Amino acid sequence: MAEAADLPLLEIVTGDASVSDAYVGAAPAHLVLACGIFGNIGDDDISRCIALLPMLCESGATVVWTRHRRPPDLTPEVRRWFTQAGFEEIAFDEPADLPYVGAGAHRWPGEAGVLESGVGFFRFVGDAVPPP
Repeated sequence: MAEAADLPLLEIVTGDASVSDAYVGAAPAHLVLACGIFGNIGDDDISRCIALLPMLCESGATVVWTRHRRPPDLTPEVRRWFTQAGFEEIAFDEPADLPYVGAGAHRWPGEAGVLESGVGFFRFVGDAVPPP
């Protein structure tokens, strides 16, 4: 797929994004996309995932995330959890023409993360097995 799009430096990996082992060879990264996740996992897992994201980040990395804003709008909490985890907010947008969409970007100012094996970031709503 990447070759067909003439993107020779892009590597597409198919794996379980909820477990740290899926990121071997890709972390720490300069750009981490957490899009389409936070609306499909529980609040505790969102907080847990954010707290663990530094292990995926190079120093100065940007994390881009999305979350729906349907009631109850959890995006203020998500932004607070990023701050509590040590991230600096770059931007947050709630487009007027997309009233239920929120997108944020946060920078990791700390040292490059060290990827730990076998760590569960989250579980999708409905999954019976908790993260390791």
